[in-house]
Amino acid sequence: MDKPQFESIDQMAKTTAAALSQACAGSAFQLFQDKSFRRLADFKKLNQVEHDRIFNELIVAHLVLIMLILEAPDLRVVDEFRGYLKELNQRIPKAYVDYLRESGVEVKHLRDWEKLISMRYEEYARDRHDVRVAAMQIESAEKPIDLEDLSKIQLIVPVQAVTIGCHHHVCRGDTKGHDELFKLMLKSLSQFYVDFRVRFEGGKITPLTKARVALKQVFSRKKKKL
Repeated sequence: MDKPQFESIDQMAKTTAAALSQACAGSAFQLFQDKSFRRLADFKKLNQVEHDRIFNELIVAHLVLIMLILEAPDLRVVDEFRGYLKELNQRIPKAYVDYLRESGVEVKHLRDWEKLISMRYEEYARDRHDVRVAAMQIESAEKPIDLEDLSKIQLIVPVQAVTIGCHHHVCRGDTKGHDELFKLMLKSLSQFYVDFRVRFEGGKITPLTKARVALKQVFSRKKKKL
C-alpha cells in the first residue's frame, strides 16, 4: 500500500504517454464514426483503403495536437514541470507505435507510422506561423490588437494549424466545397484541445474560456462568408 505508483519519472512519462496516445486514438475514432463527418467526407464514394487513410490522418492529427499542447510556451504550468512535459512530448509518437507493435502490426508498417507522425508534426508545427499571421490580420482588420487579443490568438493557433492541415489531407488537397467538413473537424479537435489543455493546466480554465470565445468567432465569420 505504501509503494508509490511509479518508481521513476521515466516510468511515469512512459505510462502517461501511452495513456495519452490511446486517448488520441479514441477521440479520432469518435470523429471517424460520426455520421456527419462520413457524409461530409463523401465516405460512400470512397473505398476501404481511403477510409483507413482518413482514419490514420485523424489519429496523427490528435497525436500532433497533444504534442503541440505539451510544448506550448503559454501553457500555464510551473517551470519545474516543463522538463517533464518535454520528455512526455518526445514519448508520444513512440507510445502509439509501441501500441501498434503490441497489437501485431508488421514492422514495415510501424516504420511508415513513425515517418507519418514525424512528417505531420513538422508540417503542422511549421504552419503555426502562417496561421498566427492570418489570425492577426483578421483581428487587426476589425480593431487594433491588444495583449488580450494576442493571448487568444496564441491559444487557438495550434488547433487551427492542425485542423487546416488535417482537413487538407483528408480531402487529398481538394478542399473546395468542404467548408462544413472543416467546421465539424475544427469543433471536434477544439473540444479535444481544450479538454486536455485544461487537464495539463490543472483545471485553470479562465484563459481557455477566451479560446472558446475566439473559436466561436471563427465559426461565426465562416458562416457569414458561406
